[in-house]
Amino acid sequence: MEKKFIGAGLLSGLIAGIVAFVFARLFIEPQVAKAIDYEGGRSEAEEAIEAAAHGGHVHGEGGEVFTRSVQENIGAGIGTIVFAVCMGAVFAVAFTVLWAYLGRRYPATDPRMVSAALAVIGFVAVFAVPFFAYPANPPAVGDDDTIGARSGAFLTITLLSLAFAIAAVVAALWLRPRLGGLSSSVVGAIGYLVAVTITVALLPEFHEVPEPVTDGAGRIVFPGFPGDVIGDFRVYVIANQVILWTVVALVFALILGRLSRPVTAADATADRIVAEQN
Repeated sequence: MEKKFIGAGLLSGLIAGIVAFVFARLFIEPQVAKAIDYEGGRSEAEEAIEAAAHGGHVHGEGGEVFTRSVQENIGAGIGTIVFAVCMGAVFAVAFTVLWAYLGRRYPATDPRMVSAALAVIGFVAVFAVPFFAYPANPPAVGDDDTIGARSGAFLTITLLSLAFAIAAVVAALWLRPRLGGLSSSVVGAIGYLVAVTITVALLPEFHEVPEPVTDGAGRIVFPGFPGDVIGDFRVYVIANQVILWTVVALVFALILGRLSRPVTAADATADRIVAEQN
């Protein structure tokens, strides 16, 4: 049965990755293109100012190793699908572990509801909280000197958020016989929120949206990064992740219903009755 779960997770991730990539190609890539155009114009303005200050010419950096067409189609497609398949596999493993407990203790539990709840938890822990702490930015936003610090902080909040979510689920399951399903879930959620709030407060902040480029006289020769591009980019990134996790949960639930019939509540109850009669 575990192999069926893993297979369902991999297939769910594959389908979700394809859908998410199509959405990203249609809505996110245009924002990335705008950011790259801004970055090119800003670099030219900065080079012109530097050349004027030194009375000569400043040579720009070399061309791209891969063209934009390759990056936005092949590169982005492979990256999105691989990420989604990995998330599908992790989702399947988490479901297997969770269902092994719930199916035994609470045989009337609908596995599709478990799949939906797990998707919500995964979305919040893996994406929403890290995104809230360090929102995604398009190219040209961010200081090259702080890439290491930003990456380390983002990885830290992601790993801790996931660990806190696991602890919250374990605590909710442990409290469920004592407090009931709703109350134990609320206690687990509050504990998770307190833990991530403290963690985010302790982590460093980064505010690196490019300001306008000015010359030696203080005149603006190139504007700051357009706020609407950042806003649209972040909205589409959120929507993209909502689509990915929703498709993973829906496809996984559909496959579960067709290929994993032994895990349904009716069969679990029937097995329990047979065991009691024997």
